[in-house]
Amino acid sequence: MKWFRRRRSAADDETSPATGEDLVAPIPHADRFLFSDLAAEATADIGSRPGRLVMTTVGTVLGIGALVATIGFAQTTAGQISSQFDAVAATTVVVQPQEAKAGREGKLAATGRLPWDSPDRVERLVGVEDSALIGEVDLGGQDITAVPVVDPSAVQKAPPDLIGATPGLLHTLRGEIVTGRMFDSGHLTRADRVAVLGAGAAEQLGVSRLDTQPAIFIAGVPYAVIGIVDGFARRAELTDSVIIPMSAAQADFALPAPSQLQIRIGVGAGPQVARQAVIALAPDAPEGLKANSPPKRSDLAQDVQADVNFVFIVLGAIVLLAGALGIANVTMLNVSERVGEIGLRRALGATRRQIGSQFVLESIVIGLLGGLIGSAVGVFAIVGVSLVRGWSPIISPWVALAGAVLGAVVGLAAGWFPARRAARIEPVTALRGG
Repeated sequence: MKWFRRRRSAADDETSPATGEDLVAPIPHADRFLFSDLAAEATADIGSRPGRLVMTTVGTVLGIGALVATIGFAQTTAGQISSQFDAVAATTVVVQPQEAKAGREGKLAATGRLPWDSPDRVERLVGVEDSALIGEVDLGGQDITAVPVVDPSAVQKAPPDLIGATPGLLHTLRGEIVTGRMFDSGHLTRADRVAVLGAGAAEQLGVSRLDTQPAIFIAGVPYAVIGIVDGFARRAELTDSVIIPMSAAQADFALPAPSQLQIRIGVGAGPQVARQAVIALAPDAPEGLKANSPPKRSDLAQDVQADVNFVFIVLGAIVLLAGALGIANVTMLNVSERVGEIGLRRALGATRRQIGSQFVLESIVIGLLGGLIGSAVGVFAIVGVSLVRGWSPIISPWVALAGAVLGAVVGLAAGWFPARRAARIEPVTALRGG
């Protein structure tokens, strides 16, 4: 505690008996304007104009809500897609011959070959649930029709693709029977001339019912249609194809070799089955085959979340910038309207720091209020959409908390310049109306 000397005035009666000097009461250096006083001053004017407060916080609410909802929707979508991925892609391994450039023209040629009994070989491996061979048949420009006579006056359409397959195709690729049935191992053993049409191919060929025992003609060879299938999850092009037994494709159209082996596996068995399948299929030359195992679930979720976040976070940032400008404009307006009050407080002893802190804290409170409301709106939006879509809502609690803090940071940034302007107002200029 320090003592200060000053000249004796008429109002001062007390003197030091030892020295005769005038003394004044001790004055502490501590600032008597406490934080509670600052908070009271900063929040006193916020609720005085409810309409202005609502309009000011709308931008921040929309911006924070958009950011929280974006991150939450990205997390929820990534989880949903990952679960679907586990049900389809993550449970499928594809084995096919390696390709290398051959000849002067540099055309791709297969360096390996899938055996005809591939399904029997790989189904002995641990983790394999089902498998199916697929071979793409080249008809050499010949047609697939539903009538034995070609009408030259009819409009020519591209014929559907012809695929040779084993009976496990439907279960391996999670296809669905629309009507009829899938050919079985008996048809495969006898090389029966039966065909199953994809839904798109059936529509193209004009086959919609099987009670009339329809037939199609593949390069002039009649095949009885026994089923129509749809819903292939891994190879959507099969919906527009005609599927016949692999043995019939060998006998009638000289299919040289299968082109692909689809293996349905248990979740998590991909890397192991991929390594073992090429050895089981080609033990003497496994390098001639390649097996594509599914990526990890975590990698997929992160990729999906990153892609979705990028676009929507940019949009949320733009809205949040608009909210920050709204806070800055309103704070600047408050400064202009309260110039007289600022001058009076400065004349009564308020420092520039106290004046500036008041307006900064006022902006922080408005931003924090908008951040809290925006975070709540974003969380409710995620939960509402997830309930409507039947999803499991996923959002980190830190995202909602960070949204509220970000609102306060936006308020701080938006109120800095108006607060600086208010702190620089001189008492005389303010009281004169300048």
